[in-house]
Amino acid sequence: MSGKELRKKGINRIGNILVPNSRYCDFEDFFMPLLNKIYKERKSISPSELIHLLGKEINNQDSIYYWAYKNNIPVFSPAIIDGSMGDMIYFFKYQKPDFEINIAEDMKKLNDMTIDAKKTGLIILGSGLIKHHILNANMMRNGADYVVYINNSQEFDGSDAGAKVEEAVSWGKVLPEKNYIKVFGDATILFPLIVAKTFKKDDKQ
Repeated sequence: MSGKELRKKGINRIGNILVPNSRYCDFEDFFMPLLNKIYKERKSISPSELIHLLGKEINNQDSIYYWAYKNNIPVFSPAIIDGSMGDMIYFFKYQKPDFEINIAEDMKKLNDMTIDAKKTGLIILGSGLIKHHILNANMMRNGADYVVYINNSQEFDGSDAGAKVEEAVSWGKVLPEKNYIKVFGDATILFPLIVAKTFKKDDKQ
């Protein structure tokens, strides 16, 4: 599809998803009042705390963040300011320059969780910063016990994102007991199949 033609129509392409500008306007109408509400109570918030509040405010059972909020499951996002949300925080800081997204607080929380865990198991869908972030947290405990990568990234170009699990073992991010595997493929196809097989009760389903 022509990016130039999409631009003329006010449509943004995210991979193979088309998002009209109006969706971002709707999100801004939802998100900016929430930032103001947060600011009245506190000047600093971690990404996981912000996502927890978003899950509450969304109040939509179709949202994974709603269920994370309902069950008090932390969601970490070290790259939360990369994108639409970051753009709005950028403009918000012109009004409230002392407002902060405290990423360091989440780093401590995540690292502490891994250090205190008896065992850790990772299912990493895709690659990039998120993959590295969770693996690095497990280095604090001398390595994760179980690891599954599902991504299409290759290691031949020196890519950290495409590295096999052996690379993480060399850092002490994954224990060397061979309880790990990298599956090459599209995570959006493979992971639902894995989940379906895991919860399938018998061959008739």
